[in-house]
Amino acid sequence: MSSTLDQLRAAIISDPDNAWATEQGWQPLFAAHPHARVAVIGQAPGRRAQESGIAWGDASGITLRKWLGISTETFYDPRRVALLPMDFYYPGQGAHGDLPPRPGFAARWHVELLEQMPHIALTLLIGQYAQRHYLRGAAKPTLTETVRCFGQYLPQWFPLVHPSPLNFRWQARNPWFAEQVLPELRCTVARALGLEPDLPTRPTPEASQDAAERGSMRPTEGPGRNGGAPAK
Repeated sequence: MSSTLDQLRAAIISDPDNAWATEQGWQPLFAAHPHARVAVIGQAPGRRAQESGIAWGDASGITLRKWLGISTETFYDPRRVALLPMDFYYPGQGAHGDLPPRPGFAARWHVELLEQMPHIALTLLIGQYAQRHYLRGAAKPTLTETVRCFGQYLPQWFPLVHPSPLNFRWQARNPWFAEQVLPELRCTVARALGLEPDLPTRPTPEASQDAAERGSMRPTEGPGRNGGAPAK
C-alpha cells in the first residue's frame, strides 16, 4: 500500500466519528492498492466480517466470487481488486437486521481513496446504498430495474443485487439475471483484470444437432438385468 493510502487509513482510525469502533479494537475494513483494477463497493460489513477482519468471507462472498468468475486469491489481492464498502465498520444491529451504512461515510472517504487508485477500470455497485450513492439520478426507481439495465452504466459501473443467500427468491423471480447479466459480468471483470473469462462451454448448434441425431439412433433402453430399473 502507498504511503498516502497508509495515511488515509490512519486518518480513518483517528477520526472522532469512528472513535466508538476504534475503542472496541476494530480496524476499518477495506482493501486498496494503487494498482487495483476493479473496485467492489458493497454495504457495511457484518459483525462476523468486522471481528474476523475478512470482508466477504461468508456464503455471500463465495457466491460473489462465483458470479465474478475469479478465484479467492484474485479477489483478495488488493493489487487487482479494491474492496470499499459504504461504511468500513459494522454499524450495529437494528430492529430488522443490521443497520445501514452511516450516511456521509462514503462521501467522506471514498473520493480520497479512489484518487489513489487511478487504474480502476470497473466499479461494481452491490446493493441499493452503493447504487444510490454513485449513480444518483441515473439509478432506476428500483434496484431490480437498475440491475436489469446494467448496460446503460458500462463501462464504468456495473450494478448488482447483493449475493446474499436470502436473495434466492429474487433470483428465482428474475431468471434473466443468471442468463443475461452474469455472463456479461464475468466477461467485463475478466477484461478489466486482463484475465480470460471463466465461462461455461456452450455447445455449438452443429454439435447440438449431432448429439440429437446420435441420440435418435440409440436403441430404447429397457429394464436392466434381473428386471430391475434401467441401467445408468
